[in-house]
Amino acid sequence: MSRKFHLHKVSDATGETLEVVARACLAQFPEAEPVEHAWPMVREENQIAEVLAGVKANPGFVIFTIVDDHLVEKLVHGCRQLQVPCIDLLNPVLAQLGNYLGTAQTARPGSQHVMDADYFSKIEALHYVLAHDDGKSVRDIEQADVVLFGVSRTSKTPTCIYLANHGLKAANIQITPGIPTPPEAIHAQRPLKIGLTKNPKRLVQIRRQRLELNGQHEETDYVDFDSVAEELLEAEALYDENGWDVIDVSRKSIEETAATIMQLHRQRLERA
Repeated sequence: MSRKFHLHKVSDATGETLEVVARACLAQFPEAEPVEHAWPMVREENQIAEVLAGVKANPGFVIFTIVDDHLVEKLVHGCRQLQVPCIDLLNPVLAQLGNYLGTAQTARPGSQHVMDADYFSKIEALHYVLAHDDGKSVRDIEQADVVLFGVSRTSKTPTCIYLANHGLKAANIQITPGIPTPPEAIHAQRPLKIGLTKNPKRLVQIRRQRLELNGQHEETDYVDFDSVAEELLEAEALYDENGWDVIDVSRKSIEETAATIMQLHRQRLERA
């Protein structure tokens, strides 16, 4: 039975951190059906008043990431008066980290989004991903940090985009029956090469859904179970032949797949 509730996400920056935490938490409550209210860039007292007015109109669960102690006090006090739960996701961690490091935090709203070298590195990585999606270009494949190989619909592109958001230049190569895999990608020395695979039954379901969204319903090898199973076996033979790490993405989220890849990349750098 679903349970609707109002979820207010209050941030002094873009609210990206809240989105990630909220998504992770809500995944543990599949019956929950949140009506989400986003309150980004809250940095003034009058904005806190607007938030509290919104919470009063739609009472619910409040989570926030605000570093200004004065604004935090105003928000928490207001929520207490409205008798709604109000959870600080950031300051308890900052306080403990400050104690551990023996230093005080710098209260800079949105400081995680400063346009520094790391920011521009991520932008450069994203441009690289878009230019090297599905093997569009292999000319400068040696510049990649990671190259993903996989048949159609094994989540190569979204995984590469997620990796780019963590500063990794990722290219992906689609393995298609009857079409040779670019040797430049296979023999590239610098990048970590990883093969993606998926349960054939699940892959057929995803491909059928994709075709139906495009108004296509004809039966082809693309959605034939035996053909898809053979396609996956050929891809896995390529991975095995080259000694690449293989990740089965059948039951993994994009985040989980990317986390595994980043761990493998770190281990490779440490060995080097």
